[in-house]
Amino acid sequence: MKNIIVLGAGMVGSAIAIDLSKKHNVSLTDLNPDALIKACQKCSNLETFLLDVTKKSILQKTIKDFDLVVCAVPGFLGFETLKSIIEAEMNVVDISFFSENSLELDTIAKEKNITAIVDCGVAPGMDNIILGHYNEKMKLTDFECLVGGLPKVKKWPFCYKAPFSPVDVIEEYTRPARYIENGKMITREALTDCEYIEFEGVGTLESFNSDGLRSIMFTMPHIKNMKEKTLRYPGHVEYVQVLKQSGFFDTTEIEINGNKVSPLEVTSKVLFNEWKLGDTEEEITVMRITLKGENLAGKTEEVVYTLHDQYCRETNTSSMARTTGYTAAAAANILLENKFSEKGVFPPELVGKHEVCFFYFLSYLEQRNIIYQKKSKILE
Repeated sequence: MKNIIVLGAGMVGSAIAIDLSKKHNVSLTDLNPDALIKACQKCSNLETFLLDVTKKSILQKTIKDFDLVVCAVPGFLGFETLKSIIEAEMNVVDISFFSENSLELDTIAKEKNITAIVDCGVAPGMDNIILGHYNEKMKLTDFECLVGGLPKVKKWPFCYKAPFSPVDVIEEYTRPARYIENGKMITREALTDCEYIEFEGVGTLESFNSDGLRSIMFTMPHIKNMKEKTLRYPGHVEYVQVLKQSGFFDTTEIEINGNKVSPLEVTSKVLFNEWKLGDTEEEITVMRITLKGENLAGKTEEVVYTLHDQYCRETNTSSMARTTGYTAAAAANILLENKFSEKGVFPPELVGKHEVCFFYFLSYLEQRNIIYQKKSKILE
């Protein structure tokens, strides 16, 4: 039994902590006492305490008492927190979705002789892991990931609920989307190239460009076509585009009755109530991963993995927290069981390339009823 500290007691962080507490001693930290109380109400095995991750010296001193750190802080805190953890010479699994390139910390991680597995959620996360595995088995030419978290009950106008901060969601709608086409990086605005796609058990969804490829643009440069698109119910994009084009996501402050405030800050406050996912509100996670390339027999093969996961009534855990958090928990156990011991910063595709790790992830998730269905066919 190991000692693990989880930074961040949000919906995903608390799910990770609760899952890991089945085998390990887990301490869960946050700056919000209400979040810690809520987690303890779901699991009495947790130790909890307040911690401000922006206070670097206190953070580094605190985590030294543990065998492993799991970082589940909001995206805007992610990079600096991860850097502080690495500088403290602690192994870490990170799920914070930040805009900076985590591979910039690889050199210092190697110098400190530690392992950092980053972006280890559902997407980025399991899609990378699957890609890493098949990159060892095939000469891949194409990779596409379609993914989204959706409420079961559609509420007009957005038909959407966020399992994390609206600020992080809005960033997904404003950050330029990068993808690879014919071996070249293309940059488009987010929310573009909308397509309607059918998903069994859900119906018609709309997909749009988002900046989700992240590390694989650099670790898999030989794959000529790579794209990640976000899924929402039809109509969502139009309403978000109205807000975006009308300036509601602008960060430049404006003056109202002598007070300066940014439109983004106001919008986030308004949308927090509109998009807030209730503690027992049912939602689903839908993902389709498509890979194409030449298999070992010299044939062009298409491999498709699909995921349709739902809110778990038994544990009162959201689907997004399950699919994201339990992937991170699997990575934590992989490190603690010494199934992966390379030193440096590793996005999931560089972990999933190892067969023992790939099947560990799938098995760990399957034990929690998170099932990735696989289909393949020969195209020629």
